[in-house]
Amino acid sequence: MKIATFNVNGINGRLEILLHWLDERRPDVVCLQELKAPDAKFPHRELEKAGYGAVWHGQKSWNGVAILARDADPILTRRGLPGDPDDQQSRYIEAVVDGVVVGCLYLPNGNPTPGPKFDYKLRWFERLHSYAAELLALEVPVALVGDFNVMPTDLDVYNPDRWRDDALFRPEVREAFQRLLDEGWTDAVRHLHPREKIFTFWHYFRNAFARDAGLRIDHFLLSESLAPRLLRTGVDKTVRSWPHASDHAPVWMELADD
Repeated sequence: MKIATFNVNGINGRLEILLHWLDERRPDVVCLQELKAPDAKFPHRELEKAGYGAVWHGQKSWNGVAILARDADPILTRRGLPGDPDDQQSRYIEAVVDGVVVGCLYLPNGNPTPGPKFDYKLRWFERLHSYAAELLALEVPVALVGDFNVMPTDLDVYNPDRWRDDALFRPEVREAFQRLLDEGWTDAVRHLHPREKIFTFWHYFRNAFARDAGLRIDHFLLSESLAPRLLRTGVDKTVRSWPHASDHAPVWMELADD
């Protein structure tokens, strides 16, 4: 089973890129972030023609998440992260695919810091902690997948000193991510590549991609019952070089059959 995550940075504007990548790589499950489209504008017909069923949680101009399944329809289990009924931002969707609970998330960026956006990010992280504990207690295979907007360690950023005060690298945010690991979740990419610099995002400016001045902010967290099935992980870095590409590259992992 191959599960991928891809922050598409506008699904309709980059639909051709998404469809091309799906045709080339044929992942079984795909978590998408930053749809930047309301529910009615989600291109489900085009994805169905490509062989993918979908569930989605859209929002006009901002945010938005979706889960795709090849030759299947994901079974929707949750739309929206619990813990704040007043939160209207579309940042979490969850479905069951082939016996695995897949939570697709787009954690807030949090900049500028300090400020209300950073406070919202920390509150969102607290809600994620609470819900993640509920998922672990189910003792079923779970993957929390997506753009966490966190570089967990110095190894996950091209120039750590340049990013110390950024909301993606602040100590509070890295500690929140580490707490998830301490509570039993496995960082799939770092588990298999403990000392390798691996990036998933490159800014559009300052020739960042050509210089490989990247960040690792797209992650897979695996529950204790799913982690033993982890086989391989990788980044489809070439997609980032395609014309009109997202600033993220697709990231994937392969799991052994249950």
